[in-house]
Amino acid sequence: MESLTLTGFLKHVAEKFPSHRAISTSGKFDITHARLQELVERAASQLVSAGVKPGDVVALTFPNTIEFVIMFLAVIRVRATAAPLNSAYMPEEFEFYLSDSESKLLLTAKEGNEAAQAAASKLKIPHITVTLPQADSDTTFSPAPPESNLESVSKIVNDPSDVGLFLHTSGTTSRPKGVPLTQLNLVSSVNNIKSVYKLTDADSTVIVLPLFHVHGLIAGLLSSLGAGAAVTLPSAGRFSASTFWSDMKKYNATWYTAVPTIHQILLDRHLSKPESDYPKLRFIRSCSAALAPSVMARLEEAFGAPVLEAYAMTEATHLMASNPLPEDGPHIPGSVGKPVGQEMAILNENGVVQEPNSKGEVCIRGPNVTKGYKNNPEANKSAFQFGWFHTGDVGYLDSDGYLHLVGRIKELINRGGEKISPIEVDAVLVSHPEIAQAVAFGVPDDKYGEEINCAVIPREGSNIDEAEVLRFCKKNLAAFKVPKKVFMTDSLPKTASGKIQRRLVAEHFLAQISTAKVPKFGA
Repeated sequence: MESLTLTGFLKHVAEKFPSHRAISTSGKFDITHARLQELVERAASQLVSAGVKPGDVVALTFPNTIEFVIMFLAVIRVRATAAPLNSAYMPEEFEFYLSDSESKLLLTAKEGNEAAQAAASKLKIPHITVTLPQADSDTTFSPAPPESNLESVSKIVNDPSDVGLFLHTSGTTSRPKGVPLTQLNLVSSVNNIKSVYKLTDADSTVIVLPLFHVHGLIAGLLSSLGAGAAVTLPSAGRFSASTFWSDMKKYNATWYTAVPTIHQILLDRHLSKPESDYPKLRFIRSCSAALAPSVMARLEEAFGAPVLEAYAMTEATHLMASNPLPEDGPHIPGSVGKPVGQEMAILNENGVVQEPNSKGEVCIRGPNVTKGYKNNPEANKSAFQFGWFHTGDVGYLDSDGYLHLVGRIKELINRGGEKISPIEVDAVLVSHPEIAQAVAFGVPDDKYGEEINCAVIPREGSNIDEAEVLRFCKKNLAAFKVPKKVFMTDSLPKTASGKIQRRLVAEHFLAQISTAKVPKFGA
């Protein structure tokens, strides 16, 4: 039974590799797997003293720190549900997420979080700050709960069906949907990630992504802990390009996982301020947004490691498909690889499974998939049909079983009946040597229903203009796929997880043209 919960699984791993390093905060702490378990049990007993009961939702808003890791694991240890929140939210956003998740307690770092505390106080949710002063001390709660004892926790038995994690989708629809993920979902995903990348106790990584999203939390942190491997948290509590490679070298990192935006930042830095040498990595992983083949090639050339693109979503507890390690098969630019640890099929609108190379909706089922959105029967009805979970993505499986994504169903651009994949246009744009980042998106058009536009960030020092972008597109794309308008810019609006969402980009640039009809996006 223990192996069917993340809590039990991590306990077992800590017994197997007690003295191996589990977590370091760069330049401050090194904590072993055994010590981490001890800290989690003690923090769990303090949560019980503070009145946390099985099934309660506990909101956590922290930078990427050791306190977050301990408290996340302690919350799920007492059979409560952890709801990590982005510390950059505004008070109204905190209010929405705290009330939608029905949080009973807010945990923050010692510094607190004004916006979160204001929202919690309005909703009458108690607030506790948590600090780990040094590696050999216990976590300090303030206000301190009544005297705690470890026996209160030793009697608590975790169950695979316990909801351990509650997150909201960053979806392309207007209102975020609440996704409950169970202990079984979590441990299934951790095992899928471990198996496809062959993570072992010899591995080590530096966390670059926020731990309030599944990518950083599951793929970076929990899968490493589940392999007896080590993770390093940057001393700033978040990604910093200037310290990334020194941390990677200092802590003997063997891999890292990031979103394309961060890969691009590291590439730009490599061009302007290269390191004298780079660590020998087993692989680099890219996920959460499409990685253009030209960027993949540049990454592999710059850092001398295979770049494995993967496909994931919150509802699948992160991983759905990945390109394999070189010893297990080719990794294909422009493909997100093969399904990992779950069934995957391409279905048409009538639920009929499509042949290889035929497009349809990507659908999945397996022990890593959520049982359904919280209090949202309408969303559940459309997402769970014909016995499958529907991802909302259009794609096809090739004859070797590799998945190729065409785009979100709602983001495909329908220009006079011609469906255009914005991912394909993005890939052409960023293959231009003077373009650093680009996003194609649909805009309302009287003649065609929708027309294609794009936003482009030029490389540093480049003088590229709209005319050159259009010339390049005309040379490399069918005429109907060439953007009608190019917005030259130095930044793109992103979601908290670093994703570039076409809806946000379209709204942002269309709002700059006063005469444009700003489209009403959403469900």
